[in-house]
Amino acid sequence: MTANWTFVLCDALAKVHPAREPRAVSADTRFQAFLGENASFQLAYRPPMDHEYREPSPARVRVEGDAADLVTVSCVDLVPCTFLARPGHDDGYEFDQPGLYPDVLRPAADGELPVLFGSWSSVWFDVSTADAARAGVHELTVVVTGPDGSELYRQAVTVELTGVELPPLGIVSSHWMHLDALADHYGVEVFSEEHWGLVDRFMASAAEMGATSLLAPVWTPPLDTAVDTYRTVVQLIDIAETSDGYEFGFDRLRRWLELCRRNGIVGVEVAHLFTQWGAEKTPGIVVRRNGSEPERVFGWDVDATDARYRTLLEALLPALQAVLDEEWDREHVVFHVSDEPSGEKGLATYLAAKAVVDDLLKGWTVVDALSEYSFYTSGAVPVPIVATDHVEPFLAQRPERLFVYYCVSQDRDVANRFIGMPSARNRAIGHQLFASGVDGFLHWGFNFWYTWHATRRIDPFRDTAAGGAFPSGDPFAVYPGPDGTPWPSIRHRVFAQAMWDYRALQAVRARHGAEAALDIVDPERNVRFDRPVLEPDHYYAARRRMVEALSRG
Repeated sequence: MTANWTFVLCDALAKVHPAREPRAVSADTRFQAFLGENASFQLAYRPPMDHEYREPSPARVRVEGDAADLVTVSCVDLVPCTFLARPGHDDGYEFDQPGLYPDVLRPAADGELPVLFGSWSSVWFDVSTADAARAGVHELTVVVTGPDGSELYRQAVTVELTGVELPPLGIVSSHWMHLDALADHYGVEVFSEEHWGLVDRFMASAAEMGATSLLAPVWTPPLDTAVDTYRTVVQLIDIAETSDGYEFGFDRLRRWLELCRRNGIVGVEVAHLFTQWGAEKTPGIVVRRNGSEPERVFGWDVDATDARYRTLLEALLPALQAVLDEEWDREHVVFHVSDEPSGEKGLATYLAAKAVVDDLLKGWTVVDALSEYSFYTSGAVPVPIVATDHVEPFLAQRPERLFVYYCVSQDRDVANRFIGMPSARNRAIGHQLFASGVDGFLHWGFNFWYTWHATRRIDPFRDTAAGGAFPSGDPFAVYPGPDGTPWPSIRHRVFAQAMWDYRALQAVRARHGAEAALDIVDPERNVRFDRPVLEPDHYYAARRRMVEALSRG
């Protein structure tokens, strides 16, 4: 405590709440990172309740030391959360009542920190380098000065930036980036240069979070859209209907793929061929007729089995596949039929829709998210993406390829990244994916800044729950900075740590064998998707063992 200010050094898995004593970093915690990864930690601070100030002046933070230039500083801002957990939720939540909670990481301009008198706040530090010459153990000093310029806090912090370069992530990490949300929020024309700039920056942020695959809106994805409504058109393929048939332009798709290539995205998901939750209708595809402006020709008013849609796909899919073969490795391309089909009726409509395109997708990978085992055993979905709370039957009778996902419904007993959950429950997914041996992970909401079914736009700084439909944090992991720069969330940073854990375990497996890698995270061989470890120290101890294993021959 200094001049009635209180400071607590915290690790990156702590959530500093304004009205709760923060959890201090454990004595044996090491802030470690591999080459290119962030070593992250926080400083919690509480000013006194001082009525002398009419308008609080900022405090300032700076970092001294030989690696100070490798440090990025962010303020951990509070966001309103109206819906954190369902009634009767499990015990693995940190917060469950509506209120203001820490999430967004706002760049600390000139080290300026907000002063909320009498309340806890925190500042977040990321330390990283991709230069092996800068690797090593670095002594940093964090200094905080008060509104009057006096020094309030000075603390040495040791950070180890290992020189170990890890292999690329060996599984698919897919996240759905919504291009319409970028255009709608920032008020820019779709596929204008301003829009492409936003796509580039947010794509880079997704890659930084650990995404290796993104959903490509070759046509506007028929996802999370209310029946008989349509979202802003973000169709990458130009389609023209002439008297001789269809003609296609792929310039926008090629530009999208180039951005993926530049940002390290290796996987491409072609948008779903039919509507969500049943595959009954067609996507809202726009077509130019006889040189006219594009008009919606397909959508909610056209059945999945309509002959006109089949005619379009007979021309479009071979042309699209030719471009993908030219630009990409088809081993890293997947197609979707429909998202989250369920029930006996859903199986029937799914199979009917799939029959429309089956012959056109021969030789290509088709995957879909589902929860019901019957959709796999029936042969409807040969490569399933299974909800983590329904995956055990699939693991017992393992498909050749198996992916998992979580979203709004995975709110009990499994890992997830809701704001109300502790950060350890977010980081758990890296250990779980490795121990289970599945082939990939998917999440639907990288930047879904809408209400349920996209009936209206929301301000994500004011609404974190899609209008109250989903637990806060489920719809997005990134915030739209006012200058078009993505602002990460705590959850963005922690999910990235989970993916780095996975990459480190890959490296341990390659060097010392699979059993040695499992010994680090699962010595009892009891890690399951419904058993996320919630103790933060577990992850720091496991990371320490990973570093030690990769530092020896």
